[in-house]
Amino acid sequence: MDIERVILPLKEIPRQWYNVLPDMPEKLPPPLNPATGKPLGPADLLPIFPMSLIEQEMTDKRWIDIPPEILDIYQIWRPTPLQRAISLRRP
Repeated sequence: MDIERVILPLKEIPRQWYNVLPDMPEKLPPPLNPATGKPLGPADLLPIFPMSLIEQEMTDKRWIDIPPEILDIYQIWRPTPLQRAISLRRP
């Protein structure tokens, strides 16, 4: 029987997020400013997002360290258990 749901023990909770962008065959185009049609820079996003989130969004690093504040929350409550998509494997 396949395991359908995995709930990780505290010591196995990931410490980094994986960024798929460095492994894509082509770079994605930058987000565009709807008013000007020109690429958005970090300064354009500051009124909406904190700088730490902008840095994560615009990085080309493959692995992004999960902020300590988030890790603390993950140790109290993991919002999304890993769920195996078994039905996608069935013929």
